[in-house]
Amino acid sequence: MMNEAAIPVIAIDGPTASGKGTVAQRVAQTLGFHYLDSGALYRIVGLACLRSHVDFSDMAAVTAHAIAIAPRFVCGRVLLGDEDISKEIRTEEVGTAASLAAQIPSVRDALFELQRRERRQPGLVADGRDMGSVIFPDACLKVFLTASVETRARRRYKQLIEKGIDVKLDALVSEMAERDRRDMQRTHAPLVPAEGAKILDSSCLTIQETVVKILHWYDQVSLGGAD
Repeated sequence: MMNEAAIPVIAIDGPTASGKGTVAQRVAQTLGFHYLDSGALYRIVGLACLRSHVDFSDMAAVTAHAIAIAPRFVCGRVLLGDEDISKEIRTEEVGTAASLAAQIPSVRDALFELQRRERRQPGLVADGRDMGSVIFPDACLKVFLTASVETRARRRYKQLIEKGIDVKLDALVSEMAERDRRDMQRTHAPLVPAEGAKILDSSCLTIQETVVKILHWYDQVSLGGAD
């Protein structure tokens, strides 16, 4: 059996709407690696709590839902039991709920092993907020992908409008700024660049340009090169 540490991991962390999910999927597809959307796990917990009308100040109840989830990721879809919740977990309401759930240390602990088990041959690209700092601290490449809050809000606004969801741009800016504050200031696994992470501001980059940059960094790591 191959040593787990020998399985390459690319950890891509960053704030909400930084484009890390799309970028991570494309990097994984290009390399033929597995892909882990850690944020989806927290969104599933958030959705489960909303459906059960759980008060997010009740940490035990939120943690119980985190322990109970058994999602399946099939061909780009997120399944909970036989239900496809791929679209439902992407709403702003669920995103806010996920951020609240992520503040609870016992929730993060409950999801820790679930995420670690995704490290499989031939490799893994994992995106989230603590992939490089907590879940895979030995990742061969750690990237902190960011963009200005205004840029991220405009990107999310475009996505939601295209889906027919009515939303105000100024409200999105405020919500994202508040979510950033909450994620960065939490005491357990705060949103910060992991030690040794490469900072990549994608405010003026296309998705493809961002992907190419990360693939270039991975090539350098694989070949033992430097910047």
